[in-house]
Amino acid sequence: MRSWGVLGGLAAALAAGVYVLWGPIAQRKRRRRGLVPGLLNLGNTCFMNSLLQGLSSCPSFIKWLEEFTAQYKTEQNQSAEHQYLSLTLLHLLRALSCQEVPEDDVLDASCLLEVLRIYRWQISSFEEQDAHELFHVLTSSLEDERDHQPRVTHLFDVHSLEQPEIIQKQITCRTRGSLPPMSNRWKSQHPFHGRLTSNMVCKHCEHQSPVRYDTFDSLSLSIPAAVWGRPLTLDHCLHHFISSESVKDVVCDNCTKIQAEGTLNGQSIENQRTTFVKQLKLGKLPQCLCIHLQRLSWSNQGTPLKRHEHVQFNEFLIMDIYKYHVPVHKPSQNDLNQKNSEETKPGTKDGIAVKPSDAEQTHGTKSLIMNGACSTSFLMSSGTFPLAAFPECSSPVYLYRLMAVVVHHGDMHSGHFVTYRRSPPSSKSLLSVSNQWLWISDDTVRKASLQEVLSSSAYLLFYERVHSKVQHQRLELRAEE
Repeated sequence: MRSWGVLGGLAAALAAGVYVLWGPIAQRKRRRRGLVPGLLNLGNTCFMNSLLQGLSSCPSFIKWLEEFTAQYKTEQNQSAEHQYLSLTLLHLLRALSCQEVPEDDVLDASCLLEVLRIYRWQISSFEEQDAHELFHVLTSSLEDERDHQPRVTHLFDVHSLEQPEIIQKQITCRTRGSLPPMSNRWKSQHPFHGRLTSNMVCKHCEHQSPVRYDTFDSLSLSIPAAVWGRPLTLDHCLHHFISSESVKDVVCDNCTKIQAEGTLNGQSIENQRTTFVKQLKLGKLPQCLCIHLQRLSWSNQGTPLKRHEHVQFNEFLIMDIYKYHVPVHKPSQNDLNQKNSEETKPGTKDGIAVKPSDAEQTHGTKSLIMNGACSTSFLMSSGTFPLAAFPECSSPVYLYRLMAVVVHHGDMHSGHFVTYRRSPPSSKSLLSVSNQWLWISDDTVRKASLQEVLSSSAYLLFYERVHSKVQHQRLELRAEE
């Protein structure tokens, strides 16, 4: 018995020596295989874990958080991380993207729920939530944090009121001069911020109303009805989103003005009501594009149902056709005759997107250009966009690369969120992108193929805009200025 005790003691000492000399085996294995930390499920927090893994795969968003939180480094309060959402989110995303070495292979994201309660968001970790709704909570809370800076002392902030008063000589009247310029970091929007344009044109006189702009942080696309024998693609959802609609019985000021000019003086003219054509366009495309595929539908009895159709999407996404362009002045008849004899740019007409006809696309590239319809064999393994396969889009301006996919398994009453995301690149450059994909379910992480990612039933798609080297250098120069 004593010999067994001696052998056990020697084995324990040997194991301790190996641990001290070479460190934790599990952590070394994770780093060698290029995996990322998982997240602990605190009850029903797979919705939060999947979203954090998706956001951590967007380098531009992490860089924005670093620039946004730079001013907090001057504060001496050590508990600042637990007061600001931006700091808490930054530390989590940096750990999930392997920019910070975590102590454990599985992280605890309960600190995010705690800081959201400070922002008056009561999110229970034991109730099933939606990942897309949490995304809106994070972006809106970050905007509130930005808009509240610089902070003004609250009347009930006893700590600030007890500080020494400012010397009277340092106080100046604001009316004597212009206000000091506010730092650009408080005006800068997060990289998911974009703008939608709403355009209305009278069908009778072709008068265009002023364009209206609305902000968005994600594109929520409805899934159109499937056609037998034809696969659903992301292009179908995008075209359905910007498709024009007729709005009847709208007062047209231009038609009323024309009617008034043709009448005698003194006669009252009623407002002329006509039919307008309304269409949405993307006025400002963000650096990071979040696309939400609406899988909620309702039955005839009013019960919620989940749509399980597979929507095809690609590793690369071209958004040029959906971008709003400022319309030019109305040409004369001579200009119209000359314009008909020349080639026009496909995809736009007076600032309004039109779906390219079959004649406008070459037969060889018709199925390739549609986002979500091209074969994976045309996707380069090096992670670069195969421009040679797209002669009509040899230099797309708004080109996006897929960074993460959030998938929901289950129905409307219960389910589970998982994430496909890219492994962090070995280089810290924004132009460096890893081609290795990972499948993550809470604390379980494994490698995945691109084919597996593209075959998934996506709920959230995270794309990041691809800039050429020249565009990237211009952006760096602007940031330095």
